[in-house]
Amino acid sequence: MEIVRDQEISEPLSPTGQFMSNSVLSLSIIAVMELEEPFDDSLSIIPFLKDVLLPINPRFSSIMVGDKDGVKRWKKVEVRLSDHVNFPVFTAGMSAQFYDECFDEYLSKMATEQFPQSQPLWEVHVIKLPHKSRS
Repeated sequence: MEIVRDQEISEPLSPTGQFMSNSVLSLSIIAVMELEEPFDDSLSIIPFLKDVLLPINPRFSSIMVGDKDGVKRWKKVEVRLSDHVNFPVFTAGMSAQFYDECFDEYLSKMATEQFPQSQPLWEVHVIKLPHKSRS
């Protein structure tokens, strides 16, 4: 279990950030990347996230907190990478259509769930399907 620690920051949320994450509206960006070669070593994703993803932007290791006046700010927190990486498992030996439906259902479910507000607002889902979907 990898934990990344850093110092606390307290930068105000932009107006867009406040608008896009509230009790009425929550926006998630979902990107799907299909690899031609199988991604065999699931554990190699953790060093990649630690060394590449987290340094790109401080928001990947920050949460939104409200101050005493209710103004939301970014706060740097410890990142437990294992809380952000998911490896769903699908039933083996099924048809290509079955896996396409499972994949679509998984994405739909993921898109409707809210991120836990107690950790940075991102996730990585490594999905291994036993066929090449959608030609």
